[in-house]
Amino acid sequence: MFELEEGHRILEKAIRQFVEKEIAPNVEALDSGEMLPYDLMRKMGDAFGLRKMAKEVLEKAIAKEEASAGAEQKERSPMKNMNLDPMMGAIIGKELCRVSPGFALAFAATIGLCGQSIMAKGTPAQKRKYGIPVLSLDKIGCWALTEPDSGSDAFALRTTAKPDGDGYVINGSKMFATNAPFADIFVVYARIVRKDEDYKDKRKIYPFILERGMKGFTTSAPMKKMGMHASPTGEISLEDVKVGKEQLLGGEETESRDQAKEVLFSERTGAPFMAWGIIERCLEDSIKYAIERKQFGKSLAEFQLIQEKIAKIYVLLENVRNICFKQVWLQKNRKGSAEEFCAAKYYTSGAAVDAALEAIQLMGGYGYMKEYHLEMLMRDAKLLMIGGGTSEIQLLTIAKELLRKANFEISIA
Repeated sequence: MFELEEGHRILEKAIRQFVEKEIAPNVEALDSGEMLPYDLMRKMGDAFGLRKMAKEVLEKAIAKEEASAGAEQKERSPMKNMNLDPMMGAIIGKELCRVSPGFALAFAATIGLCGQSIMAKGTPAQKRKYGIPVLSLDKIGCWALTEPDSGSDAFALRTTAKPDGDGYVINGSKMFATNAPFADIFVVYARIVRKDEDYKDKRKIYPFILERGMKGFTTSAPMKKMGMHASPTGEISLEDVKVGKEQLLGGEETESRDQAKEVLFSERTGAPFMAWGIIERCLEDSIKYAIERKQFGKSLAEFQLIQEKIAKIYVLLENVRNICFKQVWLQKNRKGSAEEFCAAKYYTSGAAVDAALEAIQLMGGYGYMKEYHLEMLMRDAKLLMIGGGTSEIQLLTIAKELLRKANFEISIA
């Protein structure tokens, strides 16, 4: 259970070779904003045949879905019927994060958050028009829930969609949306309001599919951030954006708060794999530096304080790696609880930051310099403790779930 299978090792080697050849030389350009990640994503998709495969496999799945139009939505979802191996996704995320967590985040946002949301919940027409182009990387996707004033309550939405004839008029804004400055297709959550009571009803939250170029729909320039510079982040403004009912994800008004929560949990399950890659790279770089760096006539690796730091990073790696294998097993068997996923995100995100800080401290001044890569990994790792729900929210959710199972209900979003 705790070792990669042969097929996984082959994929790991192939992805690492691609990353080292194509992405690593461009890390500085990506981190400075001089280069965007999207052409490299498409190059990676072409290199492994993923773009062509996505188009062919998903088109067949949608056609099959249309032929069995009376089936339950959850059974008709192409993504659920493809029997995807979650370890494959874990390996891709890990290998990308060894070199550029920001690139991995931009890739995951378009494929995982936007594309898979459309394929899981959309109508056949929506999947064909929007889902396939995003998952084949012909179009870049963005998934937008967070708002400027929502704070820790992601569902305290002020963005509204008011019925207007055969469609809706959407007004509001979104903040911290990955890929927003350059995306083509957006899944945006809004509150459908018919009466005053709907402003406070969290069950009235629904996802809409929007496209760049719609009148009243604008995005900001990339925001300046501490880390994840390779992943453009921006704000979305919606001013009287008129859409038809066909833009409502799924095509009908079904209460979608749980759907958004599912995607948030999906985002949380990805954090451990990102942490795995970051910590693995920190350990390798620390060992290499400790052996090669000389002080007082001998390698740093001979000093016990240096050995202690290496050992600490290894312990973090082992714990995170074990959590990742459990996460894969839970996903593969469609098991797992909210508290398990939140605990995994809480621990692994903190471990990634701790490992990066230990590695930087081991290298001293050199660790603080950009050329040694670790300072970027530390900056990027910090977002894992914030995005997809802060570490504090993970703890509150864990407590809420444990108390609920003990028949004690508390009110925590």
